[in-house]
Amino acid sequence: MGDETKTGPGTVNEHEDRGKWGGQIEFLLSCIGYCVGLGNVWRFPYLCYRNGGGAFLIPYVIMLCLAGIPLFLMELTLGQFSGLGPVSAWRASPAFKGIGVGMIAVSALVSIYYNMVIAYALFYLFASFQSVLPWTLTCEDWNTDAVCQQSLGNDTFANSTTASPDYTTTLGVNQTINSTDAPKRVSPSEEYWKYRVLRMDRSTGIDDPGEVLWDLCLCLLLAWIVVFVCLAKGVKSSGKVVYFTATFPYLILIILFFRGVTLEGAGDGIYFYIVPKWELLSDAKVWKDAATQIFYSLGIGFGGLLTFASYNKFNNNLFRDTLIVTLGNCCTSVFAGFVIFSIIGNMAFRLGLDVEDVASEGPGLTFIAYPEAVSLLPLPQLWSVLFFIMLFLLGIDSQFATIETVVTGISDEFPNFFRTRKIHLMVAVCVTGFLLGLLLVTEGGIYWFNLYEWYSSFYGLLILAFVLCVTLNWGYGYFFTTRWRFNRDIELMLGSTPNIYFRLGWMGVTPAMILFITIYSAVYHTPISYDGYVYPQWAENLGLCMTFTCAAAIPICMVYKMIGAYLKGESIKELFKPSPKWGPSDKSVAYDTAIGYVPGSARTIDFENRGVYSMRVDDDIPDAYTSI
Repeated sequence: MGDETKTGPGTVNEHEDRGKWGGQIEFLLSCIGYCVGLGNVWRFPYLCYRNGGGAFLIPYVIMLCLAGIPLFLMELTLGQFSGLGPVSAWRASPAFKGIGVGMIAVSALVSIYYNMVIAYALFYLFASFQSVLPWTLTCEDWNTDAVCQQSLGNDTFANSTTASPDYTTTLGVNQTINSTDAPKRVSPSEEYWKYRVLRMDRSTGIDDPGEVLWDLCLCLLLAWIVVFVCLAKGVKSSGKVVYFTATFPYLILIILFFRGVTLEGAGDGIYFYIVPKWELLSDAKVWKDAATQIFYSLGIGFGGLLTFASYNKFNNNLFRDTLIVTLGNCCTSVFAGFVIFSIIGNMAFRLGLDVEDVASEGPGLTFIAYPEAVSLLPLPQLWSVLFFIMLFLLGIDSQFATIETVVTGISDEFPNFFRTRKIHLMVAVCVTGFLLGLLLVTEGGIYWFNLYEWYSSFYGLLILAFVLCVTLNWGYGYFFTTRWRFNRDIELMLGSTPNIYFRLGWMGVTPAMILFITIYSAVYHTPISYDGYVYPQWAENLGLCMTFTCAAAIPICMVYKMIGAYLKGESIKELFKPSPKWGPSDKSVAYDTAIGYVPGSARTIDFENRGVYSMRVDDDIPDAYTSI
């Protein structure tokens, strides 16, 4: 992230050596690339499908307005003001350093399975170079007899990727199954996903992982290599990459949208998507999924936003960037929903099923519906290649931020050791992520993948966001130092205080909403399942342990700091106040560590040489000694 300079023997200047974005557009595109990712085109549609379509949109929009946007700005301002990563930024209140540690833990867990989605995209990308798209075939080794029999009445489809598939349950040209005990009709793309890509039929569940699938393993390895190469030179190199990765996906989505809405039966899918089933709004799972999806798609609580903002110029307009990214992210999710539900509606029409019965309601929905869509386009191989390149780019953008969060958090905390060895730290993180992901490329890997996806960003993430909001606004911003200090820090940085919408959100609405969703989800907890498979109790306990470990970092770090202060004879109360090293990343501004920004004050502090008194006072009070 730039050449490092020393400010003293063995000391790294933490603010000058971290690197900066090449311009405001790089930061904005990086945030868009981070937030607008697989969470929009992969996770959002299948959560919508699982939670009754339109019924999911209502809590989704409510959570966006009451929690998503206020927390998004809060995390960005903390990062830009301090110019530090998710751990070191808590010099604002050292007792709550565990929030930053928890953010790194969440990002590390999510990066393991998130890169697996990228590996799936690579698998499909390579398969797209075949003369016939393999997920359109019906009588291959991975197909069941039912699907093979379904295709016997349509020989054209069995050997072509351009014809529209016919999923009737015909055994011959004139022999049609009308029996109620006929097998459930499924699409070839669903069987390709389940029995060729995942090979989940070879596993009985999460306790039967089976063998490592070498082709998926190589795709996972390639995904981690790409992440490492793109991040090896730091934020400046990844900032250039996002000019392409953040904009290209929109072109592909627009093309698929116009193709999808013109398909027969698309209206039924869109109707399912936009018309809510009101009775589902009483289901805690719908609200929990909506809340976690807002956090997941916006990247709140993961530390990625804080990390990206820490490389900003001190006075970058975060009010503008917050609205652009959050509203753009929400619109992208809704738009991607129209794309995928139009395709699902067409699949339902051809299968003769209800929309809710077309495909499995799991994370693989994207790898069933989207491949189906590209197979219906002219030159399907070309569009398939372009689509999975798009999916790869969407995933890799977000993965950049996730890994950068982990690496920046560690290097900022130990700058003297890691700033000159950041490349080694990057290698260690990527290798560790790959090794931990090997369990996901086994025959039973999808069950472990679902466990990671279900719990890594669940209770722990909600608790982290709640404590973050309360600590910054009421702790650091009121009780521990001076009143509304966080708002005055923003005024110092951006030239104006947040409006009433943000202030009311931070004061009570946002934390109250998060607390309500957390408690409501806990009381009406839904056990984890996948495609009809119910997980054993030990797996459920493991998942809960995973999610609460991230939140447990807060009390553990707090107790650790208190014990350290007690043994050194220092005041525990001081741990809740800003540390002597706390201050804005721009050291030229007027700021006092003890009381913060004082409007109209001209006092300055040298943050690098605090041992020397260097405060300038500029006022109209006469010197008492010279006036005698």
